[in-house]
Parts: sequence; C-alpha cells; structure tokens
Amino acid sequence: RRVHGENAYVVIDWRGMSNIAVGFPEPSARAVELRAKLTKFMEEHIYPSEVVYMRQRAELGTWDVPPIIEELKIKAKQAGLWNLFLPKENDRSAKYGAGLTNLEYSTLCEVMGRNFYASEVFNCSAPDTGNMEIIARFGTAEQKQKWLQPLLDGEIRSCFGMTEPAVASSDASNITSTVTRSGDHYIINGTKWWTSGAGDPRCKLCVFMGKTDPNAPPHKQQTMILVPMDAPGVKKGRALSVFGYDDAPHGHLQVVFENVKVPVSNVLLGEGRGFEIAQARLGPGRIHHCMRLIGSAERALELMCQRALSRTAFGKKLAAQGTILKDIADSRLELDQARLYVMNAAHKMDVHGNQIARTDIHAIKIVVPNTALRVIDRAIQVHGGAGVSQDFPLAYMWASARTLRIADGPDEVHRVVVAKAELAKHSKAAAKL
Repeated sequence: RRVHGENAYVVIDWRGMSNIAVGFPEPSARAVELRAKLTKFMEEHIYPSEVVYMRQRAELGTWDVPPIIEELKIKAKQAGLWNLFLPKENDRSAKYGAGLTNLEYSTLCEVMGRNFYASEVFNCSAPDTGNMEIIARFGTAEQKQKWLQPLLDGEIRSCFGMTEPAVASSDASNITSTVTRSGDHYIINGTKWWTSGAGDPRCKLCVFMGKTDPNAPPHKQQTMILVPMDAPGVKKGRALSVFGYDDAPHGHLQVVFENVKVPVSNVLLGEGRGFEIAQARLGPGRIHHCMRLIGSAERALELMCQRALSRTAFGKKLAAQGTILKDIADSRLELDQARLYVMNAAHKMDVHGNQIARTDIHAIKIVVPNTALRVIDRAIQVHGGAGVSQDFPLAYMWASARTLRIADGPDEVHRVVVAKAELAKHSKAAAKL
C-alpha cells in the first residue's frame, strides 16, 4: 500500500517488519506468496535436512550426490518452488520462471542463502541460473530444446568455462582458448579452471568462452559456444580447493579442451558476441550472489546472538560484554545498509536496465562480500574455537564470502568502474580514463 506521497511505498523488511522506503514498489502478491512459502519450506525441510546432508556426504564418495538433495527437489517442485530465478524482463509470459522482477527475486535469494545447498533444491543455483538465462535469452529453438529444457527440469546440470590458469582472467580479453571454424563445426582448444559445477556427475553442458577472431576489436574477439561434457577431447582434471574445501559434489575443476569438435549450431547468438552475452549474464548473477551472501551473514548474526546469550565468561553473559554488544550492533547496521544497496541496484535494473544500473551492480559486488566477511568474522570470534570447527557453518560461510571478493570480478576491477563513474560526473574526459 502506498503511503506518504506518490513515490513512497511500504516495503516488506524480510525479517518480518515493515519499513517505509522511497522508490521501492510494493512487491506483487505473487512475490509475497512465494517468499512466505519459501521461508516455510526452509524451516520445515531445509534446516532439518542439514544433519542428514552432512552424514550422507561423509558416507558417500567425494563426487556422489547426497540422496537428500533429490528428495528435497521433488518436494520443492510439489510446493511450486521451482525455477524462481529468470528475470521478468527476459520471460514476460513466465514460460520458464516465476515471473518476478529482479527486486522481488532478490529477496528470495536472501532466504535461500541461509543454507549453502538450498538454491540447488529450488533449481536456482549458479552457474545453472546464469547459463539457463542466456540460453533462454539468446539461444535458438534447437538449443533451448536440447539444453534449456533439461536444465529447467533439473535433469542435468551445467558449468561455465571462462577463467584460465595461464592468464589474468579478471581481464577477459586475455583469454587464449580458441574456437576455430572448420566447415560445419568449430574446433575448441584451451584449458579452463575454476570451472564450477564440472565435478558434478550430472553436469552435461559447458558454456564455453573462447576466441574466434584474435584480430577483431578486443570486445569482438570472443564467442560463447555450448559444449557437451561428453564430447571427445573434454578432459576433466584436478579439483581445486577453496580454503581447503572441495565443494563436492559441485566442485571447481580444471578442464582441458583438446580438439573438441562441436557443430556450428552450438554457437550462442553469433561469432564475436561473447562479451555481450557475458555482460547480460553478470548483472542478475551479481544480484543473486550478493543477496544470498546477505542471507548467509544474517544467519551468522543469529548464531552470534544465540551464542552470546548462552555463554558465560568472567561472571556474566557474553551478551553483556561491551565489545560483543558493539559487534552485534555494527553487524545489524552494516547488513541493513548492504541489503538496501542491493535492492536499489536490483530495482534500478528493473526500471532502467542493466546498463544504467552498471555502477550500482559493480558497487554491491564490493560492499556485500566485505560486509559479510566482517559479520561472519565477528560471529566466529564470539564462538571461539567452535567457530572455526566443523560444528558450526561459520568457517565455510567465511570461506565462501572471501571467495566472492574474487569470483565474478575482483574488488579492484569493480572499484575502477565505480571510481570512473564518479569522476565522469565532474569531467567528460574522465570517461576515457
């Protein structure tokens, strides 16, 4: 409902209160319903399954998928909590997704982010969401039938091949993998790493980025192409660890592509359009990452409060210690600021498009991981030795948050974009820096 003038709305504060914020529209009835159903599903199924998941992971082989995941997926489908992610702007008829705006879906990401495997249960996990989005947006009818539909149905999973070990891949123009035309096929050669999802036995597709024309302008050299993971010449290599975690069965693999032959019809959008597709993929993806991370940090703050209220040191509860009170207060302040920043970026994408929201999208990718790291670190400190152990999820939360200061672009690259945008407000020449 609208209050206090034309441009102000009551916005649901997703912790259960309501605040007044200027410029955010009231969420649709559909979004509110999904948020309530999702929260209930998390409470009734996801959180209780965590012990089961960890037990099954310990009992199974490294790359085996815990059966509880597939059981939860069936329940999620039955509950109507499936494929919630595809932006309304790219799926007007809600043919593939839930028909939500970026802003509306961002609030669901926060809920899912409270558990590290929840996104997969609802078929809303990276890199599948980004891959499905670009195939839905840029793919041919044949590509959609062969790859998009099985991904939407949760029958297969996918990976994204972009980062390379031999070059600084934060500058994507450095990529050296080749996609060479040979008659009705392309021959693909190159080594990728941090190919997230490639370790999963259900991974059947790699969205691969490589050079088709090294002599073209820098941002027209790259092409994206769909590569079946069982194609001859695709060789899975070592699994890379993240602060000691293998992230199995998802995994982050080094993958070698040696004379891999795929039909010309597997190209997305056309030769030289790889950067264009990558930029379209990254905008929503960064919103998703940031809001999931806020959900993770919110859970860390809850654990911090519970620990502070239950433990006694030097004659009084930790919650009565001045330094702990400061940590809790700072965490609440910082998380609420970060959340509003992400929601603002998502809303700007909905209203003005990704290009206008570009600076905000880069900015949140700096702010949120650093905010989450501070909150999680405080929670670890309150837990003492338990905080860095397997008895609590905090150590894994911290590792995941730290990784996001690098994944999807390092802080330094995002800061350059933000700084240039700020300078451009004062000088047209600054735009050329």
